[in-house]
Amino acid sequence: MVILQRKFYQRSTQVVARELLGMILVRIIDGQIISGIITETEAYGSIDDPASHVYCGKTKRNAAMFGLVGSSYVYLSYGMHHCINLVAYAKPHQAGAVLIRSIKPLNGIDMMRYNRNFVKDSLLTNGPGKLSQALSIDLKLNMHDITQESELYILDNKIHSDIIATPRIGISRAKELLWRFVM
Repeated sequence: MVILQRKFYQRSTQVVARELLGMILVRIIDGQIISGIITETEAYGSIDDPASHVYCGKTKRNAAMFGLVGSSYVYLSYGMHHCINLVAYAKPHQAGAVLIRSIKPLNGIDMMRYNRNFVKDSLLTNGPGKLSQALSIDLKLNMHDITQESELYILDNKIHSDIIATPRIGISRAKELLWRFVM
């Protein structure tokens, strides 16, 4: 398997969100591999998407979304849960990112269990805050280049599966857009 390169992320945020399904999110901690198959994503567009963090312009918090495609955007949600996004957009858009909402654990499951205080396996990584906690993803990984083998990257592992598109979860604007993708 190969690491997804920058060109993969230089496309429509919605296309990238859909095509990330089945890929493998890899986190390396002290030489240990923790990974899982991406099973759920949400696309967040540029300044024309009222549900996106960049809708009102560039800030210190959302600067990563305006940055280099193929890098991470990690933020703290509700002051307690980190969420991992992958910066992806095509010109003429100025920004965008894909929220990784869920993964199916592959490697390092014991470490995931420990990081999540030994919750039931079905609850390990079934939400953006949960998967970030399970994989020890925090603000130190904001603006991290995910196109290189390092402590966080995505492996090409396209699995052909049925994909469902639904409205995004937990937003109050642009709820009609079918920009959540589930495998």
